[in-house]
Amino acid sequence: MSQDKVLADWKGREALAEEMIPLIGRLFRDKHVETSVYGRLINKRSVVDVMKAHRFVRQLEDQELSVHDTYPVLKALDTIDVKGAHVDVGKLAVKFREQADGVSMEDFLAAELAPVVGGAESESTDVVLYGFGRIGRLLARLLIERTGGGHSLRLRAIVVRKGKATNDLEKRASLLRRDSVHGSFHGTIQVDEENQAIIANGNLIKVIYSDGPDQVDYTAYGIDNALVLDNTGIWRDEAGLSLHLKSKGVAKVALTAPGKGIKNIVMGVNHGDIEDSDRILSAASCTTNAISPVLKAMDAKYGVTNGHVETVHAYTNDQNLIDNYHKGDRRGRAAGLNMVITETGAAKAVSKALPQLEGKLTGNAIRVPTPNVSMAILNLNLDSATNKEELNTYLRDMALHSPLQKQIDYSNSPEAVSSDFVGSRAAGVVDALATIAEGNRCVLYVWYDNEFGYSSQVIRMAQRMAKCTLPAFPKAKV
Repeated sequence: MSQDKVLADWKGREALAEEMIPLIGRLFRDKHVETSVYGRLINKRSVVDVMKAHRFVRQLEDQELSVHDTYPVLKALDTIDVKGAHVDVGKLAVKFREQADGVSMEDFLAAELAPVVGGAESESTDVVLYGFGRIGRLLARLLIERTGGGHSLRLRAIVVRKGKATNDLEKRASLLRRDSVHGSFHGTIQVDEENQAIIANGNLIKVIYSDGPDQVDYTAYGIDNALVLDNTGIWRDEAGLSLHLKSKGVAKVALTAPGKGIKNIVMGVNHGDIEDSDRILSAASCTTNAISPVLKAMDAKYGVTNGHVETVHAYTNDQNLIDNYHKGDRRGRAAGLNMVITETGAAKAVSKALPQLEGKLTGNAIRVPTPNVSMAILNLNLDSATNKEELNTYLRDMALHSPLQKQIDYSNSPEAVSSDFVGSRAAGVVDALATIAEGNRCVLYVWYDNEFGYSSQVIRMAQRMAKCTLPAFPKAKV
């Protein structure tokens, strides 16, 4: 193909993507419909981002996907009375191409989306972030990102201890605005000193100073029946987390760390254990979230006899910047200069989500000098034999079409390295080219953004607790 034809093709696809942007925005704002292309969200994305989402499909399917395929889906979707759904326009475009058999796009979509045609508006749930550290600020970004789309989780307040700086509020806002790992905040942020609030993309978020979880009257701020996301990690058992419930206006509490004596939930794995009566839940750890979905998929098809999990984990704020005293073994050594062997409870914690794996897994961890993105290496002995090609095909299908499609992602790039997975919303990403499988033994390499991917799982759990999870279309294979 000549240079002129290549450029003309690009300009044509770019023009079509530009026409898609207002359709995507209108669906999100007016119909509360999130749109994606093979799991990659395209709400509030640039033209190039939308085109890249289409290009990514080539890594997952045996065929290309173009904006020429998905534009008709969006155009027809805009004419249908749909409310409150997550619609993968990429998968629907492929399904239409393969199965429509002469049916119009409008009739095809009306049938596919029948459960949400003529849907009703949903009420929002007030959310409070208790703590505003690494995970807290990413949770804020994820909640703000969905504002205006009927997400039904509305960030109303952030609770922190008063800092020593006189410009404390501005410093909190600045940390939300700029992030050395995840980049700049997508939108605008203002500081409202008079109302002690941060205004982010039209969200007025009160900043409340408190010395304890039981010392806030949220109703005084117009907040009621709130879901508190405790991301401090200070209180991890029922007794400590119950303190939140003593504050007026709090209905439920979610912990962004492994909990003791409370349900530890890994979305996609044991979220069915969440009951209406549950007032306190834990979202487990980032590593437990990364490995449990893959282990569930492996155990379902091949059976896991036993295995070992080795985590190569980015350093965290718990470690020292330079050598200094630390109560934990080895963690006192400079995080940016050393690989540090340390313990992890993730392998044992898997059994809280997958009881059938109780006592079958061991685990260890190595902290390495990178600020984000980790890897879990699963060395498994299986009940049934397999090979690399068969195993990768199965895991790719799990990532694309199974109920675990939001938790398991799949990569087959020969050049992928850790920084490429910054911002991944999946709990874990299987690196297919690194897979080893022979007979009844396999080794799987699973990347995970231990900050953003985990925060995405927390939001999914929060949606479940608030009963506002958007139904996804097309329906995943069971």
